[in-house]
Amino acid sequence: MTPHPFDQAVALVAAGEHEWTGQTSASYANFIGPYGGITAAQLMAAVMAHPQRIGDPVALTINFAAAVADGEFTVRARPARTNRSTQHWIVEMLQEGQAVTTATVMTAVRRETWSAQEARMPTVSAPLDVERETPFRHVAWLSRYDRRFIRGNIPREWNGQGGEDSITQLWMRDEPTRPLDFLSLTAMSDVFFPRIWLRRATLVPLGTVTMTVYYHCDAAQLAATGTDHVLGQVQGSGFRNGYLDHAGHLWNARGELLVSTHQLMYYKE
Repeated sequence: MTPHPFDQAVALVAAGEHEWTGQTSASYANFIGPYGGITAAQLMAAVMAHPQRIGDPVALTINFAAAVADGEFTVRARPARTNRSTQHWIVEMLQEGQAVTTATVMTAVRRETWSAQEARMPTVSAPLDVERETPFRHVAWLSRYDRRFIRGNIPREWNGQGGEDSITQLWMRDEPTRPLDFLSLTAMSDVFFPRIWLRRATLVPLGTVTMTVYYHCDAAQLAATGTDHVLGQVQGSGFRNGYLDHAGHLWNARGELLVSTHQLMYYKE
């Protein structure tokens, strides 16, 4: 049986203590280089594969220090500190001996305590009642997701007449379908297109500088979500002097908050 394109993309080969090698995937190519979400998942894959890991992901911050080139890369992941129930990781992706991305990851053994959820899933149509988006054929990674926009789709005309806000809501899942896990959830946290495109309806050149993902779920919730669609909502916070950020959330169909995600991008005039 042919492996899922996502599993092929995040596959790593052990290359020594704290070190793995991998390859960029044509299936997750972006306009230039790989889709940032798959790069984040590849870094997280090294942590998840590490024999010293304890617990599940709680937080990831990835910094895109340089463009990732197509081809081979090395991931270095080492636990910087291990406590009784938490662990802090330093992770790098290198090409030609230079870091192209850096990251910090926190994993933890969660203990059952009082819990509550304030980020409520909006009331929206069921995923199969929403028309599926036709992927832009020149960007490979878009074909790897079944995306169904409720509001805030990418502008159909780049006419400089954008909207009054940058809110997007959409259902998403892997294409072809694949059971949700921490790696695919990490990649989905970067599925939102740049907010400035929605606000301005202008194809502004830009790139992600840093992304943080906070995981509010455990492995059992992900297993129960399975191959169902996940609802994402995102909105920009500020656009100023070449940098913008956005804040987003992902819920499963039962309304359980899976992650909150934050991202900073630079843009050019």
